[in-house]
Amino acid sequence: MQSKDLVQLAEQFGNPLYVYDAEKIQSQYNRLSKAFSKVNKLRINYAMKALSNVAILQLLKEMGSGLDTVSIQEVLLGLHAGYEPEKIFYTPNGVSLEEIEEVNAMGVQINIDNLSILEQFGTKYPNVPVCIRINPHVMAGGNANISVGHIDSKFGISVHQLPHLVRIVENTKMNIVGIHMHTGSDILDIEVFLYAAEILFDAAKNFKNLEFLDFGSGFKVPYRKDDIETDIEELGKKLSKRFNAFCTEYGKELTLIFEPGKFLVSEAGFFLAKVNVVKQTTSTVFAGIDSGFNHLIRPMFYGSQHHIENISHPKGKERFYSVVGYICETDTFANNRKIAEIKEGDILSFRNAGAYCFSMASNYNSRYKPAEVLWMNGEGHLIRAHETFEDLLKNQIPLPVAMATV
Repeated sequence: MQSKDLVQLAEQFGNPLYVYDAEKIQSQYNRLSKAFSKVNKLRINYAMKALSNVAILQLLKEMGSGLDTVSIQEVLLGLHAGYEPEKIFYTPNGVSLEEIEEVNAMGVQINIDNLSILEQFGTKYPNVPVCIRINPHVMAGGNANISVGHIDSKFGISVHQLPHLVRIVENTKMNIVGIHMHTGSDILDIEVFLYAAEILFDAAKNFKNLEFLDFGSGFKVPYRKDDIETDIEELGKKLSKRFNAFCTEYGKELTLIFEPGKFLVSEAGFFLAKVNVVKQTTSTVFAGIDSGFNHLIRPMFYGSQHHIENISHPKGKERFYSVVGYICETDTFANNRKIAEIKEGDILSFRNAGAYCFSMASNYNSRYKPAEVLWMNGEGHLIRAHETFEDLLKNQIPLPVAMATV
């Protein structure tokens, strides 16, 4: 997409606005598929928590993707988008047995990540095909909040608890069809990923009826020019060879599963916001926009980097700005960032806004959530309307008149 296309979409649909480039999503999906083309059975399950708009789910479904879900609501959205139950993978954390049972009744693949629920579920449903999430105790990820494979993580069953896990499976006669791991997001060193894969291979040897191995995801995407990213092609070459060799050792051709979220949609996303005010203080020039961390929380939550461009005047002389929002507390997108000269009314574009951006948006300060647009075949298609005041009131119940006048 070009800056002029984004400006036109901002004029057409208003601000703030999320825009997703369908072609970029498709190219990322094809890139991952091609990297693992030497594996006979490859399955990509889109981690929909990254971006759960139904239109995006439908786009990926048409490409052959399955879904990785983490809640019963995501399962329901996947079914609503047209996915067959067998194409949906359910990997919750800390949920009740009742929710897992409800999802199980829908016919999706269950992935269990703790011994307590595993034993309870296996006792009641020994014939249901189950996947087990292993914690390999491998530290990976660019931020403590997105590193999930370390020893203090709440995710997965410790690989050191494998004897206990095996005993539960033997006692309940459970049907274990898959082993899963996920070390964290923003993986830079593929050797760390390959090391964790060896732990998964060793764990898999304890189960005789496996159908697949799920290696999670967490591939890093570039956030700025010349930024490093996971070398998917090199990983594909090395892991494919090792996976095929393991299948030979195991005596059965297994399916290799990945569950990318950010990798597929992050770079496809743009967040557009209008500059309300340019404010000079004694030490800083602020560009205050018509949005805040209610719409894009990642810079405040993770300290994440989003490249910011002035798409209204991209050729202007560069100056230093702190880009801030309108939320009534510290609300900073960027400090002392070099951006083409900004004037009030200009449109700023935030890159890498496809993953974990709208999906974590809120109505904080009673602000409306923005619209979402899919750019496809040279046109913008509205896939979520801007919220209205009626949306804020929906589900709220006022006091009865008699009580309100007391």
